[in-house]
Amino acid sequence: MAVHLRDYPEVRLAAQPIGYWSDATAQLVLARIRGELAEEQLTQPHWWTLNHVAGEPGGWQRAALADKLRPYAVGIVPAVDFDLVIDGLLDRGWLTEDAHGLTLTEAGEAGRQRARGRLAGAHEQIHDGIAPGEWAAALNVLRRMVANLGGDADLPT
Repeated sequence: MAVHLRDYPEVRLAAQPIGYWSDATAQLVLARIRGELAEEQLTQPHWWTLNHVAGEPGGWQRAALADKLRPYAVGIVPAVDFDLVIDGLLDRGWLTEDAHGLTLTEAGEAGRQRARGRLAGAHEQIHDGIAPGEWAAALNVLRRMVANLGGDADLPT
């Protein structure tokens, strides 16, 4: 159920500070996502790790995966130690590690799927009342701002 927004003139909306609105959005979205992951005793770095390993079983070596995921962790305090993240998932029995790389166990895949289900509800709430075209337009505005400020506006791989 979409929440009703008060209408404002475009000129008033255009004068709003993007820093305030982008920060408020980020805080609320991250709190919702992190809350769902916490129900499975997971952090975002755990989630990223599980998904990358699931996408390429046995194909990720520890150091390469940490290098791939490190850019997603910018701004997380304290800094993410991906060795500890991986060790934690190994200790839980959600990952195995051998000479070929990291692989999800059945328990790891089951936990990943439970977390995915929880996150589906969060994504539904976040997207509620927003048409796909509006979503794409909003993302393109944010990407343009990132590019204007010298950042990488390409979609993550």
